[in-house]
Amino acid sequence: MQLELNGTNVIAESERAGKASSLFWPWCGANVSLLALSYGSFFLGFGISFWQATFAAIIGTTLSFLLVGFSSLAGKKSSAPTMVLSRAVFGVKGNIVPGLMSYLVFVGWETVLVSLATLATGTIFMRIGDIDRNLAMAIGFVVAVSLTMYGGVLGHKVIMRLQKYLTLVTSFATVIYIVLTFDEISWDKVSEIPSGNIQAFIGALIFGITGIGLGWINTAADYSRYLPRTTSSKSVVGWTVLGASIVPIILVIYGAALSGSDPKLSDAIAMDPIGALTALLPTWYLAFFALIAILGLVGGAILDLYSSGLTLLAIGVPIKRHSAALIDGAIMLVGSIYLVWIADNFFYPFQGFLITLGVPIATWSAIFVTDVLLRKRSYSEADLFKVDGRYGAWNKRSLFLMALGSFIGWGFVTNSFAGWLSWQGYLLFLIGGKDGSWAYATVSQNSIKREEAKA
Repeated sequence: MQLELNGTNVIAESERAGKASSLFWPWCGANVSLLALSYGSFFLGFGISFWQATFAAIIGTTLSFLLVGFSSLAGKKSSAPTMVLSRAVFGVKGNIVPGLMSYLVFVGWETVLVSLATLATGTIFMRIGDIDRNLAMAIGFVVAVSLTMYGGVLGHKVIMRLQKYLTLVTSFATVIYIVLTFDEISWDKVSEIPSGNIQAFIGALIFGITGIGLGWINTAADYSRYLPRTTSSKSVVGWTVLGASIVPIILVIYGAALSGSDPKLSDAIAMDPIGALTALLPTWYLAFFALIAILGLVGGAILDLYSSGLTLLAIGVPIKRHSAALIDGAIMLVGSIYLVWIADNFFYPFQGFLITLGVPIATWSAIFVTDVLLRKRSYSEADLFKVDGRYGAWNKRSLFLMALGSFIGWGFVTNSFAGWLSWQGYLLFLIGGKDGSWAYATVSQNSIKREEAKA
């Protein structure tokens, strides 16, 4: 396989090829995850009906990936990675602030995803009974790390091809899962679930937006930058949204139907999102289930590792792209070993830290996407790399808006992953306090039930 030699540079016109439809595979591969089945239970956990959960999943997922599609337009227009294009909004040096936060989020979530793949393998093989749990986790760890490093280090061409195969294999295996478990659904019980109030529905809708697609905005242009400038903008957005959202929507709705049919399953998912799903399967299928659990999580980790390498370059580290990806991969490897085999109580607080960083990243996303949509002039690609160019060194207005948005965002969410994160939610007194009905409409109040974002 060919190693990608491009880094944060603008892609030469001679290297730009392909169609917008090629974007379907990386985004679908990154979001064909069994965690989406568990999300169906999380939606119902807001106290809403199955049909409310269905509408929240469709609307929330589509809207979140619509923003990812808009972000992809920037790559098509300029051929630079997302966190380089962000310099046009924050300044060449000022962009280090959102760049560093994005880097921490990328490396953090790729570590979490590989750790989840490792833990899920051990949980699944415990049901089979013939393989030692630590041995099973070691196998899952090796597979997850190898595939993630393979795609993230070699780069764009390998990722586009690998994600296609991951999508096809994982989708096929997931269809088999649905066939094997469809008889477990009791539509009578599902239809009896009472409707929730407006606060609960809005909470589920926000969860769909932030918990499924919003975390991919700072990666979007990394994969569209190889498309010709003449590619239809509508096609870029359309294929991105279709690829990223179609499978999560189906799985969330199906997961909600399974959870609504069996309250015990719903409770089990809250404690073990992937392992709980094995209770419905015959033993002969568990090995295949372990495979799709790993591949579904690896698809997202690959995109994170690739973009984390580009982001490390964008904040000014003077190394080659593949070297940056190797560094990030080494951090991911060591971090995953620590999370899985050493730390006793670090996994959830670590996710809480990443979700806390997600608030300023969400604010950055709003500023960046707004600039993409309102931008009338083409990017000055040379000035993206010069502190004395059109975009300057620091854009104080954008940095102020990001700081203000983060302050407001942290004020209206609560984060239950760790006690040291209890400072969040300091503005909830304006709408009833941390125990009020609107407090439970925030995604972080219910984040103890979730595993990604990005994922």
